[in-house]
Amino acid sequence: MNTPTSNALYTDLSRYYDLMCTDIDYAAQSHCISRFDQLFGNGGKRHLDLACGTGQHIRHLIDKGYQSQGLDLNQPMLELAQQRCPEASFSLQNICDFTVDTQLDLITCFLYSIHYSGNLENLKQCLQQVYLALHEGGLFCFNVVEKNLIRNDSFVRHSVHHEGSEFTFQSGWYYSGKGDTQALKLSVDRKTQDATHVWHDEHPMVAISFAELTALLEPQFDVHLFEHNYDTLQPWNGESGNALFVCVKRPLA
Repeated sequence: MNTPTSNALYTDLSRYYDLMCTDIDYAAQSHCISRFDQLFGNGGKRHLDLACGTGQHIRHLIDKGYQSQGLDLNQPMLELAQQRCPEASFSLQNICDFTVDTQLDLITCFLYSIHYSGNLENLKQCLQQVYLALHEGGLFCFNVVEKNLIRNDSFVRHSVHHEGSEFTFQSGWYYSGKGDTQALKLSVDRKTQDATHVWHDEHPMVAISFAELTALLEPQFDVHLFEHNYDTLQPWNGESGNALFVCVKRPLA
């Protein structure tokens, strides 16, 4: 039996989200951001993770001494995050129009989740909300993909066994070559002895070049680009299609 569904990964399939991400080194990514914070940050420990998912990064940053909170659009993910990080607070909010009760020292957005802004206008709104939420000298760290360097035929794929089933996860970017929207294509195959179930998700994501993004950020932030390598802090080489943006909030003029 082959049963297709759509737009389900972050809701009714949320219990499988961590399986999809088993190849992600959350500890290394969180450690890298804490190093950036030591180099560029204001010394504070109030932290917010945008699109926090099940709270894996927050767990590591709390363990490093941060006072963390998270937000996400999907309640099932937030419930898993709260179980993982009972010390943290979580809220059901959109990254494009979120609010906070007090200003923060560090805001993160891992796993290319900044692209969930969907389009350029929403992205601008997200960046403005980040600026308002940060203390002066606060740090905003996130990773992005350069729209002009996307390979539409390139997919990441891995399999894992869990509770008697074999899961195969696949993801890839698609960009038509014009406009401010690209797609993230995801699929999940679950094979058991009796059946195969297939889920497909396709999410509209904002498409932007590094130059365009830097131009949006620079009026309010000092912007530093690094290679998408969490083990070594290397400046972006000008050619890679993935990069880490490290942005320091400038004082009000």
